[in-house]
Amino acid sequence: MDEKRPTTAVPPEDNDGARGCVRCRDTPDLDFEIRMAFQPIVDLSAQDVFAYEALVRFAGGDNAAEVLRRVQPEQLYRFDQRCRVVAIETAAALDMRERLSINFLPQAVYEPAACIRLTLEAAVRAGFSTEKLIFEFTENEPIRDPAHTLDIVRYYRTRHMMTAFDDFGAGYAGLGLLVDFQPDLVKLDMHLIRGIEASVPRQHVVAAVVGLCEKLSVRVVAEGVETADELDVLATLGISLFQGYYVARPQLEALPTINPAVWHVRTRP
Repeated sequence: MDEKRPTTAVPPEDNDGARGCVRCRDTPDLDFEIRMAFQPIVDLSAQDVFAYEALVRFAGGDNAAEVLRRVQPEQLYRFDQRCRVVAIETAAALDMRERLSINFLPQAVYEPAACIRLTLEAAVRAGFSTEKLIFEFTENEPIRDPAHTLDIVRYYRTRHMMTAFDDFGAGYAGLGLLVDFQPDLVKLDMHLIRGIEASVPRQHVVAAVVGLCEKLSVRVVAEGVETADELDVLATLGISLFQGYYVARPQLEALPTINPAVWHVRTRP
């Protein structure tokens, strides 16, 4: 792991939420520290790193699932805000020049302008351009208030920030959400990726999604790519954005080295 380790872990005593929106001020603080690991998304058509996804971790480096299990429902607003701030501060400390993708929970954003305030302040303090921010929300959780979520997407666009659907094709009304929201990116669920080189049905489904997204000006990311064969087939289907262990594993508070083999793969013209 890279020895460069910025001091951006946020202690439980940090009171950044006290300056935020009322729902953060009125909810209990987190009783644990969080840090961020980063995993790259590469763009093979540009032969460059497109973005890094920030993945929440405990101070000891445990995975995101362990962190989420510690978050109580009444802490949701503060947790969402804290993740954004720590992700931005850590990315800036690493001198990240690429886009930064941050997971967020639509149900933790009660009013877009108020709930983005701390994010914008953190970016200004760190000198990180808000136009490099991507906010991912997952299809695995039902969107209980589509109109509210659409308001969030629209507001983020007015601030020149990008949005992405994570786990597309895994859960709730994927095509309906795509039609309603038309995010900048969709990240294909790993179930569609795994073993695609030996699965004609998966190839047909992914090709159809790629074709539909092209018509809607939405870029497709293949995440969870673990083998050279998966990468090769997905590239022939018209995908140029890739993320997964074959590309690079996440690293805590460091920007991972890309597997050099991925740069030799050519995408469909």
